[in-house]
Amino acid sequence: MTHTLKTAIVGGGAAGFFLAINLREMCPEMQVTIMERSGHLLQKVRVSGGGRCNCSNTFEDVSDLSAVYPRGHRLMKRLMKGFSQRDAFAWFESHGVPLTVQPDHCVFPESQDSQTIIDCFMHYAHRLGITISTSQGVDSLETLGDYDYIAVTVGGLPRDVSSHWLSSHPIEPPVPSLFTFSVDDNALHDLMGTVVETATALIPGTRFRASGPLLITHWGMSGPSILKLSSYAARYLAEKGYKAPLAINWISAPEDDARRELTSLAGTFPQKFITSVRPFGLPSRLWNYIATRCAVDQKHMSELSKKDFNRLVAALTSDSYEIASRAPFKDEFVTCGGISLASVNSSTLESRLRPRLYFAGEVLDIDGITGGFNFQAAWTTSYTVARSIADSCGLGLNKI
Repeated sequence: MTHTLKTAIVGGGAAGFFLAINLREMCPEMQVTIMERSGHLLQKVRVSGGGRCNCSNTFEDVSDLSAVYPRGHRLMKRLMKGFSQRDAFAWFESHGVPLTVQPDHCVFPESQDSQTIIDCFMHYAHRLGITISTSQGVDSLETLGDYDYIAVTVGGLPRDVSSHWLSSHPIEPPVPSLFTFSVDDNALHDLMGTVVETATALIPGTRFRASGPLLITHWGMSGPSILKLSSYAARYLAEKGYKAPLAINWISAPEDDARRELTSLAGTFPQKFITSVRPFGLPSRLWNYIATRCAVDQKHMSELSKKDFNRLVAALTSDSYEIASRAPFKDEFVTCGGISLASVNSSTLESRLRPRLYFAGEVLDIDGITGGFNFQAAWTTSYTVARSIADSCGLGLNKI
């Protein structure tokens, strides 16, 4: 009697569904079961990108993957040779999800609705006969002894992994990534909603810096530049208890540029109050805030002293703050840390400790900055595992 091969996929998120669908398409004789501990499927897909799902990126501005994958860039470079962002784009379009590319190179469903991707996954899961079991937790690999292959796609691991069922496998300690900063400055909070299109945020004394739009909130700072900085510095900030100095270059330009701009404005508009001009097109409320902090908000441009100029240049290019904590709510969507990459085969993502056990998605110690890079990691690693399992289907391996 012929043995029917079976794969258990532990985790009903983006990586789990993508893996299941690709595995069934590659290996139709394989029985595939998705097991999800909660009663909800594809939750991160649903809320990603404000409900629009930033599902990938063109990578057109990426010259080095380490800039977008602070952890795991070497492995991603290897795996993307087998399934790249272009392959992901083609996959979704061939599965009935037209995509669109924004000017910032982020990729979204043309519908601008994450439900489109959820519907795609659910449609193909049912069409391909994939078993979906919700409210079914897995507490031990031994409970999955009836399966020939196991793929773990449970997402970010809990921060205390000592009692987790995967704790016997080498794990890089999980810490939050992609979070916003609380800054104790009531005057700054009054600027809530102000956006600076190109700012640079950095942590003085380190190499951690990031540029892009910055949003001032009622608790501190957010936006792509802050989220990217939190990703780059995830472990550093965790070690510091999320308290660290923060410097903002509001114009993403050097001091000389700031000085030339202020000098030019003073020469062109000597009788104007400083608050009535806007160097570099900064939002008026932000410029007024900076001028007030520098104690020059009541002066005309012609009244600025050399010391005033120096204070303004410093405020524009290296404004000083203190990170008081992460945002006062759980806004992080990505975990830094997870299954150690040294413990998996870099070509197949199979465990080096246990045959026919695979890992894909955020459970691995791979994480990206904001912009669709984390979903791309999910697609790439899931496709890799599906391909690896499918390639071994005819080997007649014993069960785990």
